[in-house]
Amino acid sequence: MTAASTPAAEPLGPDSLTWKYFGDLRTGMMGVWIGAIQNMYPELGAGVEEHSILLREPLQRVARSVYPIMGVVYDGDRAAHTGQEIKHYHDSIKGTDTTGRRYHALNPETFYWAHATFFMLVVKVAEYFCGGLTEAEKRQLFDEHVQWYRMYGMSMRPVPKSWAEFQDYWERVCRDELEINQATLDIFEMRIPKPKFVLMPTPIWDQLFKPLVAGQRWIAAGLFEPAVREKAGMRWTPGDEVVLRLFGKMVELAFLAVPDEIRLHPRALAAYRRAEGREPADAPLVQAPAFTAPPRDRRGLPMHYFPPSKSLFERAGSLMHTTLSLAGLRPARGRSRTAA
Repeated sequence: MTAASTPAAEPLGPDSLTWKYFGDLRTGMMGVWIGAIQNMYPELGAGVEEHSILLREPLQRVARSVYPIMGVVYDGDRAAHTGQEIKHYHDSIKGTDTTGRRYHALNPETFYWAHATFFMLVVKVAEYFCGGLTEAEKRQLFDEHVQWYRMYGMSMRPVPKSWAEFQDYWERVCRDELEINQATLDIFEMRIPKPKFVLMPTPIWDQLFKPLVAGQRWIAAGLFEPAVREKAGMRWTPGDEVVLRLFGKMVELAFLAVPDEIRLHPRALAAYRRAEGREPADAPLVQAPAFTAPPRDRRGLPMHYFPPSKSLFERAGSLMHTTLSLAGLRPARGRSRTAA
């Protein structure tokens, strides 16, 4: 089936499980996992090696990219437009890798692999850090990931027909196609450069982030399929699995007290507000903060999302709303004040 013959795309809504999990802050604990497993796909890894500046500005790069990626799930009637924007960021990402293989980010199989990893991010964050999923819920999430993928207007040819077929696809790609390349090693060995606006000595900054990155590598090892873990040369014991499960349960319980203003990504939070009628349905979409913009020498390149600047009024309003929420003047979604 070609993109032209694909049925009209229907955006996901607040009744979906994908809305429930994808915008949750807990997905941030899986940054090394998703970065590595995406880059292990040969064509995707080659594109990152030759076109990305992730190592130069990892925090800014991830922070700004997440906004439109979230939008494909949470932007409602505008989600397909957001999907098209993301698709066009990849138009010029093509070339030949170090072994002579040609690649293009819009190769349907390559583009779908990236989407498949986001789908599995949802499955794994729910399984390990949000209380788990039933088989029926996994099938529902699979159906939703197909609906979500239609927002990009890509060929649906690579998409498995069922959750069972997807599991076979995931196992096969992990076993037979993924490889350890430089882009993957860069994720495993990543150092987070200190942003200029952080008033902290660089050695202290580095010491703060070392255990965080190491912890994410450990989580990634646990979430990798055995074939991927073996390729990466990572060790994982039954004891590690027990500790990860206990850690996940602790995270689940701790997040019962976390308000939506912290737990949800801003793009997701705004979507819930629109769905509940607390904001107009056509309210401007939440964009990444201006400080996450690409470096000046990269601005204007078609592969970059460039967050627009907010007015002083918008910044003040956002700060006031969040301050009142965190002060306990507004309860988190679905939790009454007396429940505590």
